[in-house]
Amino acid sequence: MPLAELREADAPPAIAALYGKLRTASGVPLVNLIHRHLATLDGVLPWLWHAIRPALEDGSLAGARARLAAAIPLPPLEPIPADPTIAAVVEVYNRGNLTNLILLTALRRALAEDPPLPAPPPPRLAAEAMLPAPPPLPRLDALPAGTAALVTALAARHGDGVVPSLYLHLAHWPDFLASLPDRAAPLLDPTAIRAARATTLRLAEAEADAIRPMLAIPGPLPDPRALAPIEAFTRTVIPDMVPIGLGLRRLLVSRTPPG
Repeated sequence: MPLAELREADAPPAIAALYGKLRTASGVPLVNLIHRHLATLDGVLPWLWHAIRPALEDGSLAGARARLAAAIPLPPLEPIPADPTIAAVVEVYNRGNLTNLILLTALRRALAEDPPLPAPPPPRLAAEAMLPAPPPLPRLDALPAGTAALVTALAARHGDGVVPSLYLHLAHWPDFLASLPDRAAPLLDPTAIRAARATTLRLAEAEADAIRPMLAIPGPLPDPRALAPIEAFTRTVIPDMVPIGLGLRRLLVSRTPPG
């Protein structure tokens, strides 16, 4: 069952303004699923924005994101020619997932008062330009039955009941989506997903603790129900998708335009 969410087109003005701030600060031209879900809980998204804003707007986060991406081991993949628009969509999710994994893991560990891990401060990098906007995010129930089945079959490999938005976005290219179980088999095997998740989570916790002092948590959570999705997204959903997205970056080779 799809996770409850408040989509960007449906957001009331106050939430839409926060969505805009998240997009601007991260350089990601869409609002990721975890934020769209937390927006359904009263007061949680404003609380979250206040907590993560200092780290999100500091160049240290970009450095932590780059360092984490470089540290995650990936299986060998045979590159394939692909529509450059597909590669651009994957990059949007790579930046968003790396950002949210580090920030929300830092928040989870701070709320739990976990002892900080020793982690060197990340390098400060210049703010990155906004990535190109992807095509509209399809709704699962509006997809043709065959394409919806492809999306749900990929999501089922993760075993957490969440339909990752990246798979939904790739539904714009159903032939490519259908090819992934073969072309990206080393990434999408359920056993490989679990192993990559554990490695990514370990590396992300160190990067999270490096930027944890920058958080500005404004008191207790307005709705304690937010803890469960923050736990789920930082322990399974996003750690699953980060290595998959980085692996797809390696897999995809943009076609050279004719001429």
